[in-house]
Amino acid sequence: MNGLSWTLPLTAATVGALHTLAPDHWMPFAALARARGWPLARALRTTVVCGLGHVTVSAILGIAALSAGLGIAQLIGGKLASLAPLLLMLFGTVYMLWGLRPHRHRHEKQGVTEGALFVLFSSDPCVALIPLIIASAGRGWPLILAVIVAYEAGTIASMSLLVLTAHASARAVRFHLLDHYGDAVAGGLIVTVGVAVQLLGI
Repeated sequence: MNGLSWTLPLTAATVGALHTLAPDHWMPFAALARARGWPLARALRTTVVCGLGHVTVSAILGIAALSAGLGIAQLIGGKLASLAPLLLMLFGTVYMLWGLRPHRHRHEKQGVTEGALFVLFSSDPCVALIPLIIASAGRGWPLILAVIVAYEAGTIASMSLLVLTAHASARAVRFHLLDHYGDAVAGGLIVTVGVAVQLLGI
């Protein structure tokens, strides 16, 4: 196996891990887990599933670029990515308003929150994966798949580690306000993250 066959997957894993440091890749999970009282297993499961959706859409765009042309795939990916902060703000706003209404005995419908997060993250592909797929195309499908898997692994591992850390920190802090208005606070935090991502372009 030559140097390129090692370098591209390693680069993909590194880029995948680093791009998740942006707060919109992990803070929504941590905030909702704290507000909903999710156990760590549920928070991590949701993170992994949403991470899979996030990278899979990116991989589909990258593979489409092999036949449709890099410019078209990057254009589509860029348009979707530009909408992600707005969708994050919309989701956070709706969730915050829902959290403010009086509901002492709320019953969460199983999977609704996770489903919304999955749609949100799947609509936000990471276009950085596309040129990596293009670069590996000359070496055939084994290297393309290796790049995708490496990017997937780097992304999900980093997201999970950040959510794990935030989850542990949040459980150690107990505030009366968060216990009663956790959903509203989580929604407001998600809106803040969306605004920051939009303004800073991260």
